[in-house]
Amino acid sequence: MTPDAPRRAPIRWHVATVRDARAESPTARTLVLDVPEWPGHRAGHHVDVRLTAEDGYQASRSYSIASAPEHDAVELTIERFEDGEVSPYLVDEAIAGDQFEVRGPIGGPFTWSVDEGGPLYLIGGGSGMVPLMAMLRHRAAHPDAHITAYVLVSNRSATAGIYTTELETLTPREQLHVAWTYTRQAPDGWRGWTRRVDDAMLRAAGPPDDAVKAAARVFVCGPPPFVGTVTLLLVDHGYDPGAIHAEDFDTTG
Repeated sequence: MTPDAPRRAPIRWHVATVRDARAESPTARTLVLDVPEWPGHRAGHHVDVRLTAEDGYQASRSYSIASAPEHDAVELTIERFEDGEVSPYLVDEAIAGDQFEVRGPIGGPFTWSVDEGGPLYLIGGGSGMVPLMAMLRHRAAHPDAHITAYVLVSNRSATAGIYTTELETLTPREQLHVAWTYTRQAPDGWRGWTRRVDDAMLRAAGPPDDAVKAAARVFVCGPPPFVGTVTLLLVDHGYDPGAIHAEDFDTTG
């Protein structure tokens, strides 16, 4: 670090208080947290959550932030993993007034701000939509930025999907293009895609021409096999590897 380089504030633990909670699916829930002295975050950042038992045992896991930086609270959307040490409590038990520790914001390349421009191509598998939703909510808070966004959502089933209603009503609508695919069970009457993300799907859901594609900022998030496959397909499709930002998670919660 040079003498003139700015020093980054240390990432520290904060005590978060649950303000509210809402169900997103049968296995996922959003917690709205009040975090005093929160330093602010960028869309795409995550936090570490640490729970401490009465006997002193601690367990921690990382979760993406779902809320836009403009929101007055930190929102986390958590999917329950049956064998998890943290997610079952957050999804099934935490209520308003409960407290636990969060450390953050954390993250670097997998972040985006409207001042960086677009277009965006966001590809999410399951709860991998969480940080991408933060980006879309951030975009919605700045309609005058006129950011075009292409979104491809892969869900196992209609009931497993999160943010479906919000994605259908999110604004500004003119430059927002959202497509879904269902890999196991599609909604009744669904006439869209019913398969895993493939090359043809990425072409159809993404920017329509080479000039727009060349300028796109691409973000892919989901389980490791999903992220690996999609990233390779995007590179084969001609996207600049340097413009593709990928983040994956495992099933330990």
